[in-house]
Amino acid sequence: MAKATRQAFAESLVKLAGNHQEIVVLDADLAKSTKTELFAKKHPDRFFEMGIAEANMIGTAAGLALSGKLPFLCSFGCFLTGRYDTIRMSVAYSQANVRLVGTHAGLGIGDDGHSQMGLEDIALMRALPTMGVFQPMDARETELVMEYLVNDWKGPAYLRLTRQNVPDLYPEGRVFQPCKLMEIVKVDVGRPGVVCFATGAAVAEAVAAAGALLPSGIAMSVWNVHSLKPFDEEGMLAAIKGARLVISVEDHSVIGGLGSAVA
Repeated sequence: MAKATRQAFAESLVKLAGNHQEIVVLDADLAKSTKTELFAKKHPDRFFEMGIAEANMIGTAAGLALSGKLPFLCSFGCFLTGRYDTIRMSVAYSQANVRLVGTHAGLGIGDDGHSQMGLEDIALMRALPTMGVFQPMDARETELVMEYLVNDWKGPAYLRLTRQNVPDLYPEGRVFQPCKLMEIVKVDVGRPGVVCFATGAAVAEAVAAAGALLPSGIAMSVWNVHSLKPFDEEGMLAAIKGARLVISVEDHSVIGGLGSAVA
């Protein structure tokens, strides 16, 4: 069933918090939009409404992390990264174990308008030393990335999520491999003429494109990239062997995002 990754994130957060008392959540007057209102209802004593004061929220989250908590701080991606200097100093520089969650990624937010589209956030977050950058393609992968960020990842991380619903694409029974590329559309005969790397909501668009190309005799494999940083360079180089064309697809500026990682 198609679901926005922001919704899957919130549901997973509530579930994980039951066994992880260190999880706390901070929001900047957007709990309804980021879906953290689900957490607020279930764990009101561990939810902090910080108001329209993102810089203060980031600093508070860093302090909570350095005192042993695992804070998830949430807002629209463009609003969070608009406080870049605070993220740089309070979170990345101090290597605070903070999870920055940016919803409403890219053009896909539609009628919410251009002022609220996160279009440069991946580039900004990738540039920060110690910062991991993750963007799941659907609800199931969001759950798996969340488990990884809670149980295994150490240090700062940025999680990028959709406002719009995205189709279920995660293969049934597939074992999750953190920070590794995953082939979604396979080409069984020979090598594909085109190899496509896609991330987030753009994976579904790439899958549709691969199907549309088949009648023309063009074979395109599609690889999902849930981890923009660290980036699976070894896996990418193996995937493109023999390809005539390599492309990337993302709902983000062509500068500094997945395309730059592939290049």
